[in-house]
Amino acid sequence: MKDLKMYINGKFVESRSGKWIDVLNPSTEEITSRQPEGTVKDVEEAIDAAVEAQKKWAKLPAPQRAVYLHKMADGIRANFDKFQEILVREQGKTQALAATEVGVTVTYFDYMAEFARRIEGEIIQSDAPNETMMLFKEPIGVAAGILPWNFPFFLIARKAGAALMAGCTIVLKPSQLTPENCCEFCKIVDEVGLPAGVINVVTGKGSVVGHAMASSPKIGIVSLTGSVEAGTQIMQAAAPNITKVSLELGGKAPAIVFPDADLELAAQAILESRIGNSGQICNNAERVYVHKDVKDELTKLLVKKFKAVKVGDPAIVKDADMGPLVEKRALESVEAKVENAVKQGARILCGGHRIGTKGYFYEATVMDNICQDMDIVHKETFGPVLPIIEFNDIDQVIGWANDVEYGLASSVFTKDIDTATKVCRELQFGETYINRMHFEAIQGFHAGIKKSGIGGADGKHGLEEYLVTHVVYLDTHYDK
Repeated sequence: MKDLKMYINGKFVESRSGKWIDVLNPSTEEITSRQPEGTVKDVEEAIDAAVEAQKKWAKLPAPQRAVYLHKMADGIRANFDKFQEILVREQGKTQALAATEVGVTVTYFDYMAEFARRIEGEIIQSDAPNETMMLFKEPIGVAAGILPWNFPFFLIARKAGAALMAGCTIVLKPSQLTPENCCEFCKIVDEVGLPAGVINVVTGKGSVVGHAMASSPKIGIVSLTGSVEAGTQIMQAAAPNITKVSLELGGKAPAIVFPDADLELAAQAILESRIGNSGQICNNAERVYVHKDVKDELTKLLVKKFKAVKVGDPAIVKDADMGPLVEKRALESVEAKVENAVKQGARILCGGHRIGTKGYFYEATVMDNICQDMDIVHKETFGPVLPIIEFNDIDQVIGWANDVEYGLASSVFTKDIDTATKVCRELQFGETYINRMHFEAIQGFHAGIKKSGIGGADGKHGLEEYLVTHVVYLDTHYDK
């Protein structure tokens, strides 16, 4: 068992509380490490360090800031296997997905470093003679990054990479379920010589550490990836200081399959999306709407594929398609939602049960006989459970797809460009994937509407979350 350390102002420290929080391996339920239980004072120290460091960091030319990002990417490359093993052990990721996450994290730091010469302002025509209007893009200050457990390593890069490139410093709080990868990352931060205070990490409970970060008047932006409930709490904490928030919250992504779709492609894309990370991704396909003419055929394909899903401890079953759910509460939540769906009339075609008695494993599950008003259609499942709903026409399915409180991701399967265009224009989601699985690109903009969040991440628009505008009116009077 490892004792983890926080990282504040360039030093590895324990919490003032002297208390610890255990971290469990969800495949074995064994304690693998323990993290310091951070306090409000720990957070204040980290924020003060970030405030002081930000003054010099913002003045450092952007290409020099980029050098540090490249060095951090190189440090991750050199420790690739270590980070992959940590993600498998503390989050239950499959070997393949853990490797993908580490690889994308490396790429993301390198990608954000490329913005060193791409942050641009504007020269604006003035109404007055002899006046020049200039719009500058400047760092918002200190960022608070509250990380999720489902992609705990990649989200370090998504938040810190953009913040640092914009000239901000950052205080990170990893999920208390998956802190080790972040604490290990701090060793790379330390080794590359990043100035003290530019990146700080405080571990502990969200109700204490996260709240203290969000409620601080010294924070310029709070970036959270988590549940709707967590997002609501962050907004409430940030409100008294009118602190900017950027929130990626829940989702209930529809996958719409029209009768002219390539059904094999659709079934495979839906499978990969639904079981990815054991169904624990905000933009996973959470519900499938299939036209009545191809419903039976698509359902058979999906059931066959779901039955073939290999589940096991990814540390042992190297080619597992799914590992466990992240914790006991997650398993119990999925079990309860499936049980409730059956009570409401759903029929289980495959899966529907926990696997074994040790670890939080759940079968890949397909359900039909689903009606639009069932809870399983509206409430986020966050597990490998797929409800199938039959539809009759395009207007009906668009209305059903939009009939949820979320608006993150969606997908459409059709060979008809008119159908795809109409659906994309009318779907109320931040992302729509056409004839492919649900997974965003780093140069896009990962953002939702409604209760799926505010703001977004990735690409130039994600970088601009950490920038503010400063308009200067310069009257030279040179002809007087």
